[in-house]
Amino acid sequence: MALSTSYKQIIGISIPIMLGSAAQQVITLSDSVFLFHYSTIDFATIGIVSVFYLMIVAIAYGFSKGGQIIIARRTGEGDRKEISRSFYNLVYFELFLAVIVFFFLRYATEYVFDWFIESPDILSGSVKYIKIRAFGVPFSFVGVAIIAFLTGVARTRFIIYDTIVLLVVNVVLNYLLIFGKWGFPEMGIEGAALASAIAEVVAFSVFILYFIFSKVPRKIGMIALPKFDFENLKQILSLSIPIVSQSVVSLGGWFLFFSFIEKYLGPRDLAVSNLVRNVYLLLIIPSWGFSSGLNTMVSHFIGNRKRMAVVPMIFKTAKLNLVFTLIFAVPVLLFPGFFLYPLFGGDNMSLITEAQPSFYVLFLILCLYSISIIYFNGMVGVGATIYGLKVQFIGSAAYLIVVYILLSQGIGNLEMAWGSEMIYWGIMQIMCFYYLNTKRWHNLDI
Repeated sequence: MALSTSYKQIIGISIPIMLGSAAQQVITLSDSVFLFHYSTIDFATIGIVSVFYLMIVAIAYGFSKGGQIIIARRTGEGDRKEISRSFYNLVYFELFLAVIVFFFLRYATEYVFDWFIESPDILSGSVKYIKIRAFGVPFSFVGVAIIAFLTGVARTRFIIYDTIVLLVVNVVLNYLLIFGKWGFPEMGIEGAALASAIAEVVAFSVFILYFIFSKVPRKIGMIALPKFDFENLKQILSLSIPIVSQSVVSLGGWFLFFSFIEKYLGPRDLAVSNLVRNVYLLLIIPSWGFSSGLNTMVSHFIGNRKRMAVVPMIFKTAKLNLVFTLIFAVPVLLFPGFFLYPLFGGDNMSLITEAQPSFYVLFLILCLYSISIIYFNGMVGVGATIYGLKVQFIGSAAYLIVVYILLSQGIGNLEMAWGSEMIYWGIMQIMCFYYLNTKRWHNLDI
């Protein structure tokens, strides 16, 4: 597929990825909505344990992002053999990684949670959830590799269909297993975990059917499984490891943020923060799509030796992302009672009311985030992943230090804690903008 820097092309590539890239966020939102109507404790629990699980999945996603960038670069160069080799080596590695993660989630997370969670009820629920959710890990990890391939070759439409299947299965099973409907056992948070794991298995099966019957893999010569190629994998890992580290630092910071809320402000503010986080995840779906699409387009253009088009394309994508984000964010955050009632309403609207001041803060965060995240992913797309890790580390450290001081010393409230995130995105924007305008990235090669 020939790519251009037009707004139409950017939107066409990015919109399908908005759903595919947000698959785990969609599952988290579904789990949270049903648990909100089941139990306040389970709702607070899913807030902290889902962040931890997203941090684990981000490891797989980071490796797949490195594979995606390389696949896009080879697509721009027209090297079909290397596209196939890179994809299958990514799959082999994701499977190996999934085995390690599965055993970690099943047998070690209880000791990790014990370090960060004060409430016995939240600790118990977190352990129950993660041990069941672990069974979906192998299917989820290979799934992100397939999404990396489809995104890298700019064939993203099928991602929409697969994500719809994922969402439908998860929603139906959440209803049946959390509340015990139609003869199914009432499992609460364990039912949410089982529903999510089964949904990941079904979504993976749909992807396999696509690979069997679609013409796209055959056109690239991806029917026969190639031998494991360590040199090719080294290339993927050299690009991916800093991306993985970035994701762990970023989501690890969010996990610490929620543990600070639980420790210093208590379960009620943790539940409010979970509501704010779910709205946050919903409103950044455009950013996930534009960011991943930009990774592909930047790498593709560099493969085509069109480096001068990169910075203007990043600027165009940032403008589009800001507009799309505000279209969704303004009505939801200004009138949360109206828009959130179908999901988080009911007889008690107090949680939405308590979250209103934090929603105003979230609006300011999104204005800064929607620009910063695009420049950051544009920088990652050119291959500057080591510098990206430095950016993430500096921003996260500054942000978490401020949050810790505010909460541990009793001088800040929930809104001030959330507002501290603007420090993180401000640092990221300044450092990424500076780097891209130095043109040092012109000498990078992957």
